[in-house]
Amino acid sequence: MLMLYLPILGPLAQSKNIEKFESVFKISRKTFNYICFLVGEDLLARASNFVDLNGKRLSLNDQVAIALRRLSSGESLSTIGDSFRMNQSTVSQVTWKFVEAMEERGLHHLSWPSTETEMEEIKSKFEKIKGLYNCCGAIDSTHIMMTLPSVDALNSVWLDRDKNCSMVLQAIVDPDLRFRDIVTGWPGSMSDEQVLRSSSFFKLGEEGQRLNGGKKALPEGTLVREYIIGDTGFPLLPWLLTPYQGKGLSNVQVEFNKRVVETQMLAKKALARLKEMWRIIQGVMWKPDKHKLPRIILVCCILHNIVIDMEDEVLDAMPSCHQHDSRYQDQTCEFVDNTANTVREKLSLYLSGKLDT
Repeated sequence: MLMLYLPILGPLAQSKNIEKFESVFKISRKTFNYICFLVGEDLLARASNFVDLNGKRLSLNDQVAIALRRLSSGESLSTIGDSFRMNQSTVSQVTWKFVEAMEERGLHHLSWPSTETEMEEIKSKFEKIKGLYNCCGAIDSTHIMMTLPSVDALNSVWLDRDKNCSMVLQAIVDPDLRFRDIVTGWPGSMSDEQVLRSSSFFKLGEEGQRLNGGKKALPEGTLVREYIIGDTGFPLLPWLLTPYQGKGLSNVQVEFNKRVVETQMLAKKALARLKEMWRIIQGVMWKPDKHKLPRIILVCCILHNIVIDMEDEVLDAMPSCHQHDSRYQDQTCEFVDNTANTVREKLSLYLSGKLDT
């Protein structure tokens, strides 16, 4: 295995062996070069003392290669250190410097749409999927597994409903599977609703500072504001529509649920792809620093978006999967806003062709 990774620090970086390069990094050379450009100034300024076991100073490409391998493989520091012939501490330091640089230089790749034109394009793409009118995003959450010392009583808050130690990542995605807003750092014991209500996005939505673009009128006059969609674990709000719950649903309600569920699958697919490509957050994080882990998760989300923004050909080979939290059952939230319920009823009738004009 050593010889598979070692050439990346030298000849492979200049070779034409594209398949070998992409199998190691899960990204194209074009994307790799862009990431190097993005973090180059910061890494070279901060990393003058990084060397391998032979005392050779690590180049920019070396550092990016090490960090990406750590994040994409999820392998231990010792395994990667052996592969690249360097100390574990060097792998750890290089990776963390990369994380800091990506936070500083790459955050513009993870942002809420800033123009009406951009948002209209997103809404148009959502409507083409299953007809959802004025939809701006899909929300879902996943658990990042951790192992923390059980002797610390304070760590019990990180135990989720299945008694796993985890941290929650909540994300809103667009039709291209790009993360537009994320919330992480909260313990796994919190529900989807609790994490949402603790977020700045919730505050902005409630105050009308987010999802405040053009309203669209249904044929009989009901105004539908911009909204996102979620599953049954989220509250029904004027700016967050969720499926109907319970038994004995009407045909109109069942049809609406199908539209929401199939469209919301985009969020599940994005989180599944995130964990598949950046496996450092797929398995169990062993005794992670609870303050550093949210920053690692953020950088993995930024990298996820960069791959999309670069139209990386590697995405074509990615399997389509919606399972990112297979060990967990769906959550249920019973909160229903009356105004949102009325809009949902009218929208359901409109989508089924049964709304009186």
